[in-house]
Amino acid sequence: MTDQPSSPPPAFTLLRDPFGQLVLIRGAQRHPGVVPLRAFPITDPGRWVSICDRDGHEILSLENLAEVPPETRKILEEELAVGEFIPMIRRIRWATHEEPSRWLVETDRGTTAFQLDSEDDVRRIEPHRVSIVDSHGVRYLIPDARRLDGASRRLLEHFL
Repeated sequence: MTDQPSSPPPAFTLLRDPFGQLVLIRGAQRHPGVVPLRAFPITDPGRWVSICDRDGHEILSLENLAEVPPETRKILEEELAVGEFIPMIRRIRWATHEEPSRWLVETDRGTTAFQLDSEDDVRRIEPHRVSIVDSHGVRYLIPDARRLDGASRRLLEHFL
């Protein structure tokens, strides 16, 4: 299997209007209030970004952010960062085993407690990378479970 060179991204510009909304300009068309979304925010954040209108309809799909001009990419990445909140779990203080499971964890953004509706909400996404989605839909990430302390690893293994 050979890698095909990706096609250049379509010509477009992103800017902010006086109200701070993101505006996509492509040719003679202006699309105010657009929202960028990553297709794979954890496993491949630099590829496959959609720019959607206010109703969630895709206007533009970008295969590779590295091919977007730097000034436009900067605005796009800033906007993506605002919409993405993925705390990194550094330590699991405790977790109950019955459903719903309650957890107390230390993240890169501080200590927090959350609830899981099902053990299926804890998923291994790579050999040592784990994604946890709480009952409110907040996604947490353990980038490398091997780096957790022993007690945290033991608690985590119960759910995997």
